[in-house]
Amino acid sequence: MNKYTELKNRHQKEVNAFPLGAAFSNKQFAEMMEKWGLTENDTDKIYKIGAGCFIRKSDHAAFHEMLDRHGRERNAAIAEDKTGDGYIYDMFYTELANHEYCITCELDETLEALCLTIDEINADKRLLRGLKKARAKYLKNCKE
Repeated sequence: MNKYTELKNRHQKEVNAFPLGAAFSNKQFAEMMEKWGLTENDTDKIYKIGAGCFIRKSDHAAFHEMLDRHGRERNAAIAEDKTGDGYIYDMFYTELANHEYCITCELDETLEALCLTIDEINADKRLLRGLKKARAKYLKNCKE
């Protein structure tokens, strides 16, 4: 497994373990609230965080602390890759594959998933090297 996937999987495991709720119907909302020991009318005790997901207000600080730490860990992994051949290569290769670059030949979804812009990549020789190397290897593997 590559370094990027390892970090991404660890972060996903932490998010999955966090007490998030999801509700796409009134019944699911009631069940979620009951699971948290709340009633349907206790909406002042929760935050909607988008995509049908909720957190308790009491978990708000911990949730954002976790997400901020994840961001710092991703940034540190990029910073530690001095050549672009390690974590940076792994992240580009993985996201090119996840977004079917060999079919679309578009970088938009890959860059969006990585919260990067083409200007940021062009300004950092490590990022540019990692992207070029990952794109070449990925396209070669698609042809084989």
